[in-house]
Amino acid sequence: MKNNNTSTPNVTEAFDILREYKRGKQSLESRIISEREFWQQRCRPAASDQSAWLFNSLLSKHADIVDNLPVCSCLPREECDEQDAALLSQIIPIITDRCNFKGLYSDNSWFKIKYGAAIYGVFWNNSLEDGLGDIDIRALRLEDIFWESGVRDIQDSKNLFVCGVWDKETLDAAYPDARIHERKREVDNVSLEVYGQGFDTDGRCVVVDWYYKKLDAQGMQRLHLCKFCGDMILYSSETDPACACGWYEHGQYPVIFDSLYPDEENIHGFGIISVARGAQNSIDRIDNNLLDYADWSSKARFWAKKSLGVNERDFRDLSRSIVEVEGDIDEEKLRQIEMARLDESILELRGLKIDELKETTGTRDFLQGGTTGGVVAATAIKRLQDSGEKYSRDGIEGSCRAFEKIVTLIIELIRQFYDTPRYFRVKGECGDNKYICYTGIFSDKNKKRSQGGELIRRPHFDIEISTSKKSTSFAETANSLARELYDSGAFKPENAEQTLIMLELMSFDGIGKVKKMLRETVSRAQTGADAT
Repeated sequence: MKNNNTSTPNVTEAFDILREYKRGKQSLESRIISEREFWQQRCRPAASDQSAWLFNSLLSKHADIVDNLPVCSCLPREECDEQDAALLSQIIPIITDRCNFKGLYSDNSWFKIKYGAAIYGVFWNNSLEDGLGDIDIRALRLEDIFWESGVRDIQDSKNLFVCGVWDKETLDAAYPDARIHERKREVDNVSLEVYGQGFDTDGRCVVVDWYYKKLDAQGMQRLHLCKFCGDMILYSSETDPACACGWYEHGQYPVIFDSLYPDEENIHGFGIISVARGAQNSIDRIDNNLLDYADWSSKARFWAKKSLGVNERDFRDLSRSIVEVEGDIDEEKLRQIEMARLDESILELRGLKIDELKETTGTRDFLQGGTTGGVVAATAIKRLQDSGEKYSRDGIEGSCRAFEKIVTLIIELIRQFYDTPRYFRVKGECGDNKYICYTGIFSDKNKKRSQGGELIRRPHFDIEISTSKKSTSFAETANSLARELYDSGAFKPENAEQTLIMLELMSFDGIGKVKKMLRETVSRAQTGADAT
């Protein structure tokens, strides 16, 4: 890219880069298509003739992930930003709820565990909030995104293409100067290049959002957006005077990958189907053979000579009490076919393959409440579950890291676009409703500036991510710990100092809040003693 400040993007050059990125992603797309066909043919509930061991593993993994929905809190780096941090901690969950992030997180988690990655997009949507605009979090498809082959971080790609399908009439209405119907050949060619010859161009076309990073005249790297359809530019931030600092001032691509198992050659990673499809195939083959054996061995079949002299139709009719024959019947003429006894090693092999699938996917029996080997004690089962959950914790940790990036982009979009009052309803500590009018007080536009107009300071925040556990056992454990501390007298004012020392050696969710309340208890006790 050239280093001048403003210029018209070259769509022809951009489309050549898109073709190159598509070729680099071809092997990944082929693998995803293969795994998707495998899932649809062998592991979906509709495939009733196949076993559901892999489906059960995926279901267990998905349940673990959605039981640990990530939540955030914002921490100030400077004391003067505490109020802003507290407000952000309250309004960011509301913003994610408006974007239905819980549903996106659940749906995307299926793609993550099956195929290797969940992909999120964090955009600014001018059409939301009655035209006022707001943050829009969306789930993106692998087929719609193209990036530089071989990069380990999406931000390292020189370009990023996000494609979307538009109705041609809608596009004509939104961009009347584009004259889509007059450029049908160019528009259809781009659509077929992106999605292949199977794409239906009747009434539909592909619009490409081309994101790229470029240095401005001051040497600052800026993120720009060029939206084009066919060979026609619909919008370019480089030629927009309102985008002197780029399309998004944070300068990052608005796309986040949440990968399950990392792949050294691809940012997308791979999922459970890649790991366990071999074991599932083996189980299905053995099951089919066992069913064939059971079908054969459960039916009475006979060897019969042609000169038997028995009416076969009467012989097969179980409602007849008498079957007439001609001549003598003995074992030389009619003998039942006996099946050999099933070799137990086949059943052992099947059990080993099932165990292999459970081990490789990290979904052993005790994680789902089952026990083996005579383990019946509740504490022993809980320890086994805690040990086995390390596989799930690893995947959940990846989702937390991705959510941290999502929250960071949300904060930056708030910084850039929240320049008018916004209203939010939040829940108070007692469950009552509280109403917040947020005016973007930490936005650059509202911070004090020097006489020369330069920004004095730019507030930054540290993002702390935790998970909102929904499991009943987790709540029971927390409640049991609280009762034990209460019964031991740990919360009595005279024991507060000793309890604080004990808590320094402990670790559980909410320990910081407990310490704060105990310190307040000690402070009130000292104040009362001084007053007397």
